[in-house]
Amino acid sequence: MKTTTYFDASVMKRRPYLKAEWIEHVLKHPIRTEVQSNGRIRRWAYIPELDRYLRVVTEPDGETVHNAFPDRRFKP
Repeated sequence: MKTTTYFDASVMKRRPYLKAEWIEHVLKHPIRTEVQSNGRIRRWAYIPELDRYLRVVTEPDGETVHNAFPDRRFKP
């Protein structure tokens, strides 16, 4: 899994409970995908272990993970 420096240094520091397999699941099986105005791509999928939807934001290439977090406001 490719990641940005921001993801490695900041996101994982604040959310060490995130698992790579959860992020990969979201990337491969999103229930919703949106493109932001800056070209980054948001994807969501439900993660039973979190009992929440996980939002994963990638760079415009669709592969490099920039951010990931449980999205409390997401409604499928």
